[in-house]
Amino acid sequence: MLPSDLLISRQNGEEITPKRLGIGQKYGAIATDLINLFQQMQGKTQGELNRQLQELEGEDTDYRIKRGLAHILKSSFSTFEVVSPLEPQLLRQRVFALSAQAAPLPQTAQATLTKLADHLTQELDREVLPDQIGAGLYADLAENRILTQFEAPTSEALLHRYNLSQVQGIFYKASHIIITAHRNDPGEYKLLFRYLKLFGLMAYIEGDADHGFTITIDGPTSLFKPSTRYGLDIAKLIPALLHVTKWSLTAELQIRDSYTNTKKTRRFSLNSDCGLVTHYPPGKPYDSMLEESFADRWDALKSEWTLEREVDLIPIPGSVMIPDFRLVHPDGRDFLLEIVGYWRPEYLRKKFSQVRQSERDNLILAISERLNLEKAGVKVSETPAKVIWFKDKLSPKAVLTVLQASSERNNTD
Repeated sequence: MLPSDLLISRQNGEEITPKRLGIGQKYGAIATDLINLFQQMQGKTQGELNRQLQELEGEDTDYRIKRGLAHILKSSFSTFEVVSPLEPQLLRQRVFALSAQAAPLPQTAQATLTKLADHLTQELDREVLPDQIGAGLYADLAENRILTQFEAPTSEALLHRYNLSQVQGIFYKASHIIITAHRNDPGEYKLLFRYLKLFGLMAYIEGDADHGFTITIDGPTSLFKPSTRYGLDIAKLIPALLHVTKWSLTAELQIRDSYTNTKKTRRFSLNSDCGLVTHYPPGKPYDSMLEESFADRWDALKSEWTLEREVDLIPIPGSVMIPDFRLVHPDGRDFLLEIVGYWRPEYLRKKFSQVRQSERDNLILAISERLNLEKAGVKVSETPAKVIWFKDKLSPKAVLTVLQASSERNNTD
């Protein structure tokens, strides 16, 4: 995404329209020049790259467009690394310690680097050259990081990413967002709701899979203390929304007037015919590393119970709930597993309210011991679901124990 200073938009009354580049020859040529430059600069420092980008800008009036395209290439397609024989801070300590043993003369500097290079060659069991030590001394500065890898996009893909980023930037100042997801393939809803969970957005969902859903999201400027990070999380949802076939969106924005320095309300709208292109894969994302780790370790358990991620929507009054996993036994029994590891009090209250309203007797809640449920006003004793507590990782064996205990109770009954 783009930083605020590279966002370009125009106002027409209360409506705001972000800048979009045509996918044609004019901007295609600019994108191609930038991509070629990044390819040529592999192995060079970020400082050298920045100087070349500045030369490429020249005195053209479209410099902000070029900077925006370059920012996307840096942040999304480039890998910059610290290249040094040792961690730079440790390397500086070694150089300064050796320098203190000789007179502080210009001609002793090279001798110090050569001496340390000999020491490190023996310690690391590989050749270390004096020039590598000189380059590595301050390799941890941003301008000295090396462009080690560049995954070149096509010029068309870069322009699409730029247009999407300009639209995403609109939501940095949003106070209220309403998304109407019209009747679509249920799988599209599930993917959208998973991204809502992934980014931890404060969303209120109404509707059902047969008629569609209305999703109301509190924007970053609606919070007691406006959060830049939360605004970025909302912006990250837009590429996921593009996977839905039919939808529309309206947003209220709080924009500070540059002349009066007062906040004014502006509006923005978008729909599924917008022509934006997503770079998100259509597959189902994991909400967290915790979920992904659990799924990987469940496969190693070799249990009769199959772990599934394709879980149906559970309708509850005024909303829906999507458990993280379903556990299915060959005899047809199944349980739903929801992992509760998110810390925000509003999220916790909403989550436990959903569990109570779901009225499901086959729901397992795995709850992190790190959560302050009491502070969030949540009473686990009032939760009808089966509860598992965990610290850092959710143990598949702990879940299996609950499944087996439930099976034994059912057999006894």
